[in-house]
Amino acid sequence: MTAKIGFVSLGCPKALVDSERIMTQLKQEGYELGADYAGADLVVVNTCGFIESAVQESLDAIGEAIDQNGKVIVTGCLGKDADKIMGMHPSVLAVTGPQAYEDVMGAVHLHLPKPPKTHNPFIDLVPEQGIKLTPKHYAYLKISEGCNHRCRFCIIPSLRGDLVSRPIDQVMAEAAALKRAGVKELLIISQDTSAYGLDLKFQTCFWEGQPLKTKFFDLCQALGQLGIWVRLHYVYPYPHVDQVVELMAGGKILPYLDIPFQHAAPNVLKSMKRPAASHNTLERIRRWREICPEIAIRSTFVVGFPGETEEDFEYLLGWLTEAQLDRVGCFTYSAIVGAAANDLPNHVDEAVKEARKDRLMQHQQAISEAKLQAKVGKVLNVLIDEIDEEEGVAIARSYLSAPEIDANVFVDSLPEGVKVGDMIQVMIDEAGEYDLFGQAVSS
Repeated sequence: MTAKIGFVSLGCPKALVDSERIMTQLKQEGYELGADYAGADLVVVNTCGFIESAVQESLDAIGEAIDQNGKVIVTGCLGKDADKIMGMHPSVLAVTGPQAYEDVMGAVHLHLPKPPKTHNPFIDLVPEQGIKLTPKHYAYLKISEGCNHRCRFCIIPSLRGDLVSRPIDQVMAEAAALKRAGVKELLIISQDTSAYGLDLKFQTCFWEGQPLKTKFFDLCQALGQLGIWVRLHYVYPYPHVDQVVELMAGGKILPYLDIPFQHAAPNVLKSMKRPAASHNTLERIRRWREICPEIAIRSTFVVGFPGETEEDFEYLLGWLTEAQLDRVGCFTYSAIVGAAANDLPNHVDEAVKEARKDRLMQHQQAISEAKLQAKVGKVLNVLIDEIDEEEGVAIARSYLSAPEIDANVFVDSLPEGVKVGDMIQVMIDEAGEYDLFGQAVSS
């Protein structure tokens, strides 16, 4: 007799890692797992509750699971608002909050007892690196939970609490296991990567006989010894990031930084209560490019924050012209239940928000296209994510791009036997507005 659980994972990469941990525990206890409701004895839905559109998507997914299966356990960020979930879906079996692994397992045990230990360990063996929901060649590595900042537009601290860093020896053990499993790229995630270890007072741990401080730079230095791609996300632009950029210049980790700038106008940043709001971010970027000229910088911006004037928005466009970022995303401000920004005066009209978003993306498009044109004629190492066998074209990424959020390199003339997860060299012969195109070359 088996017990099968369907699993639905929504939200950001940090929530994806939560799903992977829960699924790994379920697998270790002998449960079967499925990506849908078909034949499942119970469904777990890991929700997102960050913005209203994500809340609605989560509520819809819960409703679909109830309709298709009937037995549903809810976890994740939206689980913090159990009343909302139960009010709309009263038949839900249990509701838990984010990273509440033991609570989820307790609810599963209550409503679907552990299967008898008759599973074949040689067939059902859980891999050392655990269950992963990403392709085999890359994986997310979460180094901390929560955040100490209190930005007015964000409710992450109320959902996930204050900063809680993982000791560096635990992080490195997981990283090494992922490398042994064939992972070629580690995507380092947290809510505030620059603050890693602050809550632990940078305690010293031992990894493979050497002392390591639980600290941002020390972690990057240790990860750089693994010999695989290491890509940093959610890095706040503090001065100590300069040291990490030096590691990039030395080829230890990818010359790529995902920086959550959010805006540039000083009074908007102040109103947002952004950390480092008073820092000269253009000077920081100039310094990083001085240390590592090839560095790629991506960021996301919010337009239409309460009180944002046309002058503030024009300031942001001018800042983008000077910053020359490689990758940019943009969202219109959305009121989130529980966010302090809801009480601010001078909310911006929705039509104005949308118009500003379109203007920003058009402005950035020209910057992106010009920066990509500079790559034409160069040879880049790329990691292959997909292969279109019919067309004989690979969809790949260089150091410039993270999976799913950035653009691609489309590769013709593939070497015989090349497969997903391989790294090859590509001569770039064409650049579009966001993507690069090239031919595989012999190494």
